[in-house]
Amino acid sequence: MINRKYPSTRLRRLRQSKTIRDLVAENTVSSNDLIEPMFLVNSKSDAGPVNSMPGVERFEKDQLFREIEESIKHGIKAFAIFPVVPSDLKDESGSYALSADNFLINFLREFSERYPDVISIADVALDPYTSHGHDGILANDIVINDETNELLGKQAVLLADAGATIVAPSDMMDGRIGVIRSALDANKNKDTIILSYAAKFASSFYGPFRDAVGSKTNLAGASKKTYQMDVRNSDEALHEVAIDVDEGADIVMIKPGMPYLDIISKVKEKFQMPTFAYQVSGEYSMLSKAISQGLLDKSVMLESIVSFKRAGSDAVLTYAAKQIAKEIKDE
Repeated sequence: MINRKYPSTRLRRLRQSKTIRDLVAENTVSSNDLIEPMFLVNSKSDAGPVNSMPGVERFEKDQLFREIEESIKHGIKAFAIFPVVPSDLKDESGSYALSADNFLINFLREFSERYPDVISIADVALDPYTSHGHDGILANDIVINDETNELLGKQAVLLADAGATIVAPSDMMDGRIGVIRSALDANKNKDTIILSYAAKFASSFYGPFRDAVGSKTNLAGASKKTYQMDVRNSDEALHEVAIDVDEGADIVMIKPGMPYLDIISKVKEKFQMPTFAYQVSGEYSMLSKAISQGLLDKSVMLESIVSFKRAGSDAVLTYAAKQIAKEIKDE
């Protein structure tokens, strides 16, 4: 019988150099694992830094293409584009989302022509477009599910027609994946991938993102807890994912990320399918501010992404994508 006790077993043998540590590493992060979220505005006057998200900016179309090209040079191959819609284009029903000539649709058309081999991910949700900041149509201050789904199906078709590689429903309406899949298939978009925000929690970590897209003011303190998931639940997350997979989701995502590593792990173990995570604005901003104040080393950002991979995530949406890709190259 082999003696597994000290000193026969010395685990430090496999830690004595970086080369050995790399050789036996169980999880690694590459630029292929990174998706960079970007904020698109309609005019240069609306462009500029997002104060609550260090290093993150809103870009007008031409500026954004330059930023994307810079990220591509560092190995980033996937981008999630979020529109920052001016208040004068918002209304109760989010009708600008269904305009075939809105500025996001036009951007996606040009993106697909410029970068046919780069992945564009388009958010399917009404909250950037609604005057009240909710993800659907309101009736008596409640988001009504089925009528919202009809609009989401139409929005998904417009985004797919514009060239989006992946449509990503983030609204958390019941049954929306089935509606969107049916709408895409009926409109010759059978190959369009659906990335479902399958387990999106009603989290307090979204604040800086809502600043960035201008929905925080519209919400005016209102809650999304009647449709986003209760932060206390994990079995419910598995139920949500199972329904979305059954309805036709190709990839599932958990949001937020680090506070929900247990959910990522459970989903990956149970469903064994592509599983993404979103390192959301609050997570990113906390780490970035701590780094800027010298409280943490900049390497914590990469370490945080390793935690997603270790939990079972295949790819991560992170505002630090380019920074991390550079760090990986430097190593």
